[in-house]
Amino acid sequence: MNISSFLSSITTPRIDDLKKGNIPKHVGIIMDGNGRWASRRKLPRILGHKAGVQSLRQAIATSIKIGVKYLTVFAFSSENWERPKKEVDFLMGLFVDCLNEELDSLNKNGVRIKIIGDRKKSPQKLRDSFRNAESLTSGNSKLVFNIAFNYGSRQEIIKAIKNMYEDAKKNKIEIEKLDEDTFSGYLYTGKTPDPDLIIRTSGEYRISNFMLWQSAYAEYYFTKTLWPDFNTSHYLKAINAYQKRNRRFGKV
Repeated sequence: MNISSFLSSITTPRIDDLKKGNIPKHVGIIMDGNGRWASRRKLPRILGHKAGVQSLRQAIATSIKIGVKYLTVFAFSSENWERPKKEVDFLMGLFVDCLNEELDSLNKNGVRIKIIGDRKKSPQKLRDSFRNAESLTSGNSKLVFNIAFNYGSRQEIIKAIKNMYEDAKKNKIEIEKLDEDTFSGYLYTGKTPDPDLIIRTSGEYRISNFMLWQSAYAEYYFTKTLWPDFNTSHYLKAINAYQKRNRRFGKV
């Protein structure tokens, strides 16, 4: 099933249970548990990653359906290069295949694709796919789909500081007038609104270097469900839990 198919399969009653005026504008997802999903079925880890693609399709379709405007997924961390070469090579190919297969459907459904992270280390073929996907979908506004690839938040912050320092030397910015909005503009996410909700699957209770600056006031939702098993119902359950939270942002 592609994005369009999932969109048509999401039933209205489940959506109607949500409070329309309290949909998170930006959702981040740490997609965890592919390897364990495969291991429990005595399958190679790479098949867990392949199975996780279906969950991602559902997450994108559900985001569009309920009115989420930004979806950021942690696809490949800067530490993931340390995994076995066979697994890393498979993931690089899987990213290329998925982008090529889904691009037309994503574009038709108004999804804008943006890659956040350092893409220098990725294979040329994948960089070309990233560039093509961003270019083709640049005019879309239904959903901004951020793919965090070769991403690490600490590295992101250090890079932002270095770039800001260079701009200060060229008198492009005044350090004395530096504020949070200016600094945020130097991050990979740029002027993207901070995430309202971050979901982590697989039962792990940590954020693993994901949007540390941006998630200062995000609500977190942890589930033991492994990513390949995470479907529309699980996503809506997370949104429902979010809507029951009282977000005070430090106020009373």
